[in-house]
Amino acid sequence: MEIDEIKQFRIQKLNALREKGLNPYGGRVEGLSPVADVLAGFAEEKAAFTAGRIMSKRDQGKVCFCDLMDQTGRLQLFFKEAVLADQWDVFKLLDIGDIICAEGKLFVTRTGQQSLRVEKFSMLSKSLMCLPEKWHGLKDVDIRYRQRYVDMIANPEVRDVFIKRSKIVSYIRHFLDTRRFLEVETPMLQTQAGGARGRPFQSKHNAYNMDVFLRIAPELYLKRLLVGGLDRVYEINRNFRNEGVSTRHNPEFTMLELYQAYGDMQDMMDITETLISSLAKEITGDYKVKFGEHTIDFTTPWKRVSFAGLIKDKFDIDPTDTAETMLAKVKVKRPGNYKMDKLTKSNIMKIVEEVLDEDATMDPVFFTDYFTFLCPLAKTDPANPALSKRFEFFIAGMEVGNAYSELNDPQEQRTRLEEDLQDDTETGLRNIDEDFVRALEYGMPPAGGLGIGIDRLVMLLTNSTSIRDVILFPLMKPME
Repeated sequence: MEIDEIKQFRIQKLNALREKGLNPYGGRVEGLSPVADVLAGFAEEKAAFTAGRIMSKRDQGKVCFCDLMDQTGRLQLFFKEAVLADQWDVFKLLDIGDIICAEGKLFVTRTGQQSLRVEKFSMLSKSLMCLPEKWHGLKDVDIRYRQRYVDMIANPEVRDVFIKRSKIVSYIRHFLDTRRFLEVETPMLQTQAGGARGRPFQSKHNAYNMDVFLRIAPELYLKRLLVGGLDRVYEINRNFRNEGVSTRHNPEFTMLELYQAYGDMQDMMDITETLISSLAKEITGDYKVKFGEHTIDFTTPWKRVSFAGLIKDKFDIDPTDTAETMLAKVKVKRPGNYKMDKLTKSNIMKIVEEVLDEDATMDPVFFTDYFTFLCPLAKTDPANPALSKRFEFFIAGMEVGNAYSELNDPQEQRTRLEEDLQDDTETGLRNIDEDFVRALEYGMPPAGGLGIGIDRLVMLLTNSTSIRDVILFPLMKPME
């Protein structure tokens, strides 16, 4: 039977329910127990009242077995004509996918299946669409992302991913709250694109007749709060970058950013190790976590690697080299025709980092000693001003987080921002945020700042290889 035919057949059943004076789309129900609670307190002949979606029907004439599913689990329902009496005709109008509430007594079948003998039931929502055939699961990836609501019905493991995602975010909040960090909210609609490199989404505010941008990072606003006297702040924030889409990138993504006054990069490293290792244990039950065909060991301490040292060993590049010299050295070690619109040090580093990806390890690793020109918002190393007080950490070859000893000298900050604009070929839409520099002039305490990609972290802790698998509704092209 074609989908349209199935839908029309179900509409006929819907009309039949209404002709019987029944509401196919019921309202509030009191006294329900989740399926998990019913099963946890299971005892034969115990009364139970629960609700959920019918996932299967096994009709045997005057009796029928159905599987009922809610967020917490599945329960077998047993319907018998002799028990239901007048409701048996209504039961015959039920389809797979319908949402009902059912009341009765618990019992164990001859095959040992814990079940509910239904004495009465009510229709709560009539399903007009056919769910994936035989519940073998929804396999088409494109449809899964477009129709996540069906994906979550057909594939319970998908629901589990997003339940874990919620638990991950809740754990992070609790972790920071108990360490006296204050959760705050900063603007997503900004007059300037700042706080990171990236191509912003641009729009127009009609009332003010001005250009606005969806934020690419909350950093500059969070630092303003340090100036204002909030010493420990964090935001679990949505950021937007008008760039490519891949298994690791979505134009809309979630970040944790936190700032701790009177701290530095080392404090951020300690927080990172403690937070993520304890989170892995909490969510998966172990510090060793399966990811694809590999295992990630989150046990602390994590490995430390000097980025500058690695670049020196592989390419003989020094941070003080000119862009021309860097490119020449890259071509010696990795011959190729490297075309770029503008020759900058940052563009050379993109080539270098692609090469480094080839040597990525599964276990967490901190990369330190980043070149200063890559880090306009970080303090420099007093022993070597060409290097910054910054680290990035990678897990399973993915950059998951980034941290600084935050630059709080307003004069140096202005100079570094000006230099960064000269080196930025990515957008052409960024400008110096004069109000941020003004805020620093009032005095910002020394601080450590940390950003962690929530989506990628969820990928790692749920064994998901694509970022779209951990975002409920990823951005998709319109269907043709």
